[in-house]
Amino acid sequence: MFGNSRLLSQLHMLPFGSKEWRKLLVKLVWKYKWIYLFMVAPALSLVILFRYMPMPGIMLSFETFKPSFGKSGIYDFLFSSKWVGFQQFRRMLNEADFWRAFWNTIIISLMKLLIGFPFPIILSLMINEVRQRRYKRFLQTVYTFPHFLSWVVVAGIALNLFGDSGAVKKVFMIFDPSLRDTWNFLYNSSVFRWFLVVLDIWKEAGWGTILYLAAIAGIDLSLYEAATMDGCGRIKRIWHITMPGIISMVVILFILNVGGIMNANFDQVFNLYSSPVFSVGDVIDTYIYRLSFQSTTTMDFGFTTAVGSLKTIINFALLLAANSTVRKLGYDGIM
Repeated sequence: MFGNSRLLSQLHMLPFGSKEWRKLLVKLVWKYKWIYLFMVAPALSLVILFRYMPMPGIMLSFETFKPSFGKSGIYDFLFSSKWVGFQQFRRMLNEADFWRAFWNTIIISLMKLLIGFPFPIILSLMINEVRQRRYKRFLQTVYTFPHFLSWVVVAGIALNLFGDSGAVKKVFMIFDPSLRDTWNFLYNSSVFRWFLVVLDIWKEAGWGTILYLAAIAGIDLSLYEAATMDGCGRIKRIWHITMPGIISMVVILFILNVGGIMNANFDQVFNLYSSPVFSVGDVIDTYIYRLSFQSTTTMDFGFTTAVGSLKTIINFALLLAANSTVRKLGYDGIM
């Protein structure tokens, strides 16, 4: 049905991400709105259930929370505790552990943004230059596969390779036997952050190329043919045709990444960090987890909700700032 659509044919003729392209895309989606609604209904239901329905819980940030299940149900659960205003936020700003987790989150996320964000772009450009279709598909499969491994599995692989009895240590001991007693790769605070960045790139870079390769596929091939006839080499074609063709996608993903700086990938850090690297590896999400579920004292959900609320507010502010900045630079933002 979609293949025979006149609108779809027109869509392929327009530059990817342009205003005309987006208008036509909206028109196309509206034409098949019931099909798309049926497709997105399960995912949309999960978003509503786990993202929007818990929103009233933000009230816990302003209370000393004590669970209560009265006749009024959810009202008693949320509003029966003592109202303390901004006391939880003031307490948070005086907690040394919070500031350690805060700065660790910023540093790790910025390292991933500065080093990890350009990597899928470079990788997609390299894959796009492969002319043998089978080899190209093989590379895409190999690079994308790690994304489907959970961080539990990846952490297990990392421990088996880089741990005290791992294969990497045994190889290095062939050249330096003294490493038998001094090897502490996973427990070295000066290495841990870089290890997180490299492992994140290995796992997610291939998945990140999917959107860029899709954007590259939408570039008019006649532009490359004209450039070749004018004597442009591969590097010039990439710089003057491919990069401008995917810049809209780069900008959108950059804004979304900046808007998620306070999310330092809880799954990754939680499965890899340990007490020797707490000083450099403890992030906001692991800090909240420890206070909520591993505290030996009374669990103060009001305080941990306040920490989570502040993280969300900062992310939203960064999202608006990044969107405003790229719009001032002349690019289309996401809002």
